[in-house]
Amino acid sequence: MSIAANLRSRWAKTVPFQVLPPLRWAAQRPTFRAAEPAVIAGALTRSQRRPGGNWFAFAAADRIGDRPLGTRVGGVELVAWRGADGTLRVGPGACPHLGADLSTGRVDHGTLVCPWHGLRLDGGCREFGWSPYPSHDDGVLAWVRLDRVGGENPTDRPVPAPRPAGVRLAAVTRLVGRCEPHDIIANRLDPWHGAWFHPYSFTRLEVVSAPPPGIEVPPEEDRFLVAVTFRMGRLGVPVIAEFTAPGPRTIVMRIVDGEGAGSVVETHATPIGPGADGAPRTAVLEAVVAHSNRPNFVHALRGAALIRPLMRRAATRLWRDDLAYAERLYRLRADRRGGAAGSADGAGVVQ
Repeated sequence: MSIAANLRSRWAKTVPFQVLPPLRWAAQRPTFRAAEPAVIAGALTRSQRRPGGNWFAFAAADRIGDRPLGTRVGGVELVAWRGADGTLRVGPGACPHLGADLSTGRVDHGTLVCPWHGLRLDGGCREFGWSPYPSHDDGVLAWVRLDRVGGENPTDRPVPAPRPAGVRLAAVTRLVGRCEPHDIIANRLDPWHGAWFHPYSFTRLEVVSAPPPGIEVPPEEDRFLVAVTFRMGRLGVPVIAEFTAPGPRTIVMRIVDGEGAGSVVETHATPIGPGADGAPRTAVLEAVVAHSNRPNFVHALRGAALIRPLMRRAATRLWRDDLAYAERLYRLRADRRGGAAGSADGAGVVQ
């Protein structure tokens, strides 16, 4: 083996990056013929038929700490905080006494204290007609179960998504768009747009297999298998990724081969409720859970405080574009219905 070949071999074993040749955006192979609307629509319909157990992801788990967090899901005002033992608590956001915003209160030894008159709510029982909602912290995301919003048969826990075991690094990004949750899911069920719409992040994208069109598809065929190279400037990391929809508001991308095998990107679409203009708002929560079998990956945890913001920044850039895609789908649908969808100004806001 020549010296150059030996160096290339050692590089491939220790460094996952490849140097990418220059490629003009317009010179890519078109994907519109493969991206059949019937295939995407069928996959979307099947995803919406799967049970979600009335569970909604609403925040990164690490955003809920010593201060109460206020949010909305499905038009319901919520407040979340931690009990004395660190357990996640979620309840109605309005104080049952005179309606104060409980997210502006304080947490005292695990008890939520109303800022107006000092009413204490521990989240463990019914008080003044106020009672907590079922909640779940999976270590990455915070969830709440809202049976009146979901309208399904409730389950004890959210539908689990496959996550890597062992050493991992997670980061969560949250943005808000002017669309409905299934517009977000439809975006993710179109992997063919990746290299065209996000050339700064993806190249050499090929959909290896996709579900057949139609509604009835065997579970083992109901996935998209994609060969893609993640781009970082002139460097790239080739992988094989699988896209599945385990629930009506969730898409999971899992790396099945290549660098970081086992890593997942979970995309959750959570309805917020109508905005001031009457149009729906949807929160996108994207959880990137990175894993690698390389021995030096454990050292990445030492730099987690620096790496997580970079992970969130990359996801934010992608979702600013993809929310424009999802908002476009909603706007076209509203136009066909004769509704006034208006503009999307102010959407794609990071929260």
